[in-house]
Amino acid sequence: MHRAIFVWGFLQLAIASMAHAAGPFGSIHVGNWIGGAFSDDNTGAFSHCAATSSYASGVSLVVGPNASNAWLLSFASPAFRLTKGDTLPVDVTFDGQSQARLFATANSNIMATAILPPNVARTFQKSSLMVAVAGGTPLQFNLTSTGPLLSVLATCVSKVKAEGLNSAGDFAAPKAVAAKSDAPNGAPNNPKSGRTGSQTGTGFVISANGHVVTNHHVIDGCTGDIHGNLSGEPAATLRVVSSDASNDLALLQGPAASFKNFAKIRDRSIRSGDSVVAIGYPYHGLLTSDFTVTTGIASSLSGIMNDARYLQISAAVQPGNSGGPLLDTSGLIVGMVAMKLDALKIVRATGNIPENINFAIKTGMIRDFLDNSVVPYETAEPKGELKTAEIAGNARGYTLLITCTANEPVQAKK
Repeated sequence: MHRAIFVWGFLQLAIASMAHAAGPFGSIHVGNWIGGAFSDDNTGAFSHCAATSSYASGVSLVVGPNASNAWLLSFASPAFRLTKGDTLPVDVTFDGQSQARLFATANSNIMATAILPPNVARTFQKSSLMVAVAGGTPLQFNLTSTGPLLSVLATCVSKVKAEGLNSAGDFAAPKAVAAKSDAPNGAPNNPKSGRTGSQTGTGFVISANGHVVTNHHVIDGCTGDIHGNLSGEPAATLRVVSSDASNDLALLQGPAASFKNFAKIRDRSIRSGDSVVAIGYPYHGLLTSDFTVTTGIASSLSGIMNDARYLQISAAVQPGNSGGPLLDTSGLIVGMVAMKLDALKIVRATGNIPENINFAIKTGMIRDFLDNSVVPYETAEPKGELKTAEIAGNARGYTLLITCTANEPVQAKK
C-alpha cells in the first residue's frame, strides 16, 4: 500500500514536471497508463494532457500533447542524475525495425523530455515494443495500450480546450457529442425542438486501428450511440475521438476487427479537371439502402470565396453524402464530401439555378487533423486507372453509413 502511494506520488510529480504544471484535472486510465489534464503553475491556463506508466527498470514513460498539439515523450526516474537544461540524444527503435533519434532536454534532475515528430508519434502509437538507448544504456518499454491511449490524450486536449479544465472528467469514457444534423448545404440547424429523430451521413475507415473520419456536422447533435456499418454488414458502435467544428471534421473509432480494409490518401495534390468519384449514403431510407456512386471532375481547387480548404466538384451529392470519400481514378482519397451550394439562396440572389456545384474538404486539411490526433494513416502514389465499378467495389470495404439518434431540427432540411 505504501509503495503504491509512493509510486503514484512520483508519477504525479513526473507528469507535472513536463511543463511545471499543476494537476491532474480529470483522469485517464488506459491499461497501465494513468494521467489527466494539467495547467500552467504561473498562469493557471491549460498546459497539456499526459499519462505515464512505470516499468521494472525503475524508469517511467510520460507521453502527451500540449495545448499546441505538439507531442512530448519524457523519461523519468528517481535514480537519474541529470543537469537541468542539458540536452541528450536518445536513439529509439520500435518493434526492432523503425528507428529515430530524439533530443531530450532535462526538465529536472530526474526527468528529460523530447518532442515527438508526427511520424515518430504515429509509430509509437502502433508499436508494441520500444528500445531506447541513451548514454550507451538500452532500456525496453512495452507499449501495450498506446494505440487507444494516444487517442484518449488527443480527446483530453480537444475537450479541455473547448470546455475548460472545470469540465475535466474521465477522458477515457465514451461520450455523446452535441451537433447539428447532416446539412450538406452548410445551413445551421436549430437543435432546440425537444424532439429526436434519426440522423445519417457517411464516413470512411482511415487506419488499421479502426479510425473513421467524417464531417463534424454528421455527428453533431447525436444524443446516444453513434453507429457505423459497411454495406450489408452489422453495425459497430463508434466512439468520438476528436472533433474540429471550425473545419467540419470528426474522428471516430470502432473495433478494429470490424473493419478489414481502410482507405489510403493520395500523396500528391489533385489537379483542376481531374476525374473524381463520390461515394456515400444520400437520403438513406428513402432511396437505396446501399451506397450510391457519382462521378465528375475537380472543377476548382478552392471553395466559396476562394476558401483554400475545399475543392469544388461536379459530382452530384445530396444530404447523407456528407463525410463520404472523394476518390481519384486510382481509388485513392483526394477529399471528403462536405456540402453542396444552397441552390435557393443562389436563385434568390441571381435568378439562376446553379448546377453541379458541390464541395469537398481537401486531403491537406484531413491529414493535418489526423496528424494532430496521431492517427497512423497511409498514403499512396496513384498508379494506373481503375474503372468506376472497381473503385466502388474497393470502397465497399471501408465506406460506412453513420447513424445516430439526434435532436430533430424545427425546420425540415431543404
